[in-house]
Amino acid sequence: MSGDHTGENAALAARVRHVEALLEARGLVDAQELDRALEAFLARASPDNGARVVARAWLDPAYRARLLADGAAAVTEVGATMGGGLQDQRLKVVENTATSHNVVVCTLCSCYPVALLGPSPTWYKSESYRSRVVRDPRSVLAEFDFHLPPDVDITVWDATAETRFMVLPVRPADTDSLDERALADLVTRNGLIGVAPV
Repeated sequence: MSGDHTGENAALAARVRHVEALLEARGLVDAQELDRALEAFLARASPDNGARVVARAWLDPAYRARLLADGAAAVTEVGATMGGGLQDQRLKVVENTATSHNVVVCTLCSCYPVALLGPSPTWYKSESYRSRVVRDPRSVLAEFDFHLPPDVDITVWDATAETRFMVLPVRPADTDSLDERALADLVTRNGLIGVAPV
């Protein structure tokens, strides 16, 4: 596990290690195999995966519709996956528009689509972000230097162990001449979480 291992993070890390030790002691998992699987998963986990998904959705309306209907199934079409853990997670993709904006959080811990966005940023795991973005999303977005007009509605989506969320940002203006790779280069991890424009 990465990040700060104090407070609740230390308690969670200790519980995870305890479960791993029990599984190893009973011969249900091999520690080296577990490490290899984790390393392989993290080597493929990148915000580039989410960026490719978004670029495809911007260019292909039929793909966009499939992505919004069943995100986990649609991401496989670009070679991405929601797998990597003990079970695949559901992916709900929420679309930003000119009048609505979406932000993702996990108020209980830091559930997050690692395969599509890479390891979560430190601020995403912080208690400050997790509690404040739900109560006052505009102020939190302003701290990221992201200011939405007052008439734009903001919805905050709370991830769970079973369901992860990813934002489909609004396609930037004047990008009609760009191909899928160039569009993907415009997409950032913060844009996929909803705390930055694209």
